Amino acid sequence: MSGKIVDRFFDAFSLDAIQLVHIYSPIRKFNEVPTEPFLERFRRDYKRIRIAFPRVNRAAAKLEHLVVDEHSKMISSSWGISEPAGSDLIEPAMIDLVIVPLLAFDLRGFRVGYGKGFYDEFLSKCRPNCLKIGLSFFPPVDEISDIYENDVSLDHCITPNEIVSFP
Repeated sequence: MSGKIVDRFFDAFSLDAIQLVHIYSPIRKFNEVPTEPFLERFRRDYKRIRIAFPRVNRAAAKLEHLVVDEHSKMISSSWGISEPAGSDLIEPAMIDLVIVPLLAFDLRGFRVGYGKGFYDEFLSKCRPNCLKIGLSFFPPVDEISDIYENDVSLDHCITPNEIVSFP
């Protein structure tokens, strides 16, 4: 199923104008869609695109973002998430495309995740034209009822069987 999601992404989206992609490290115990195949494909076929990963800043209760390459050191957080160990932070406004983790999503593009609101806070700081694409093994639910004022909807979500786009 992961391979279908990866193929769907690279077949459907033009990356010509993309310079910086933000990608998550999956939480293995929650069976999030693996992102290593995305990373491998970006590095093999789109060498000009830079890749950023998030890191949780616990003191500030928010995500930080760092550009990584094949030589970057990654460490395992207390949640078992692989995070960059560097110190060169980038601003969310620099990011062109965010690949977003989720547990479930609805027909309006809203998502439920495990991040305690970290991703909504981060996505609210991205440029309005930043492309937000979720990855899910499952189709959308009709509606997620506990949407909050600061929740940020996706532009698209890719499942093994389809790409769901939102207005």
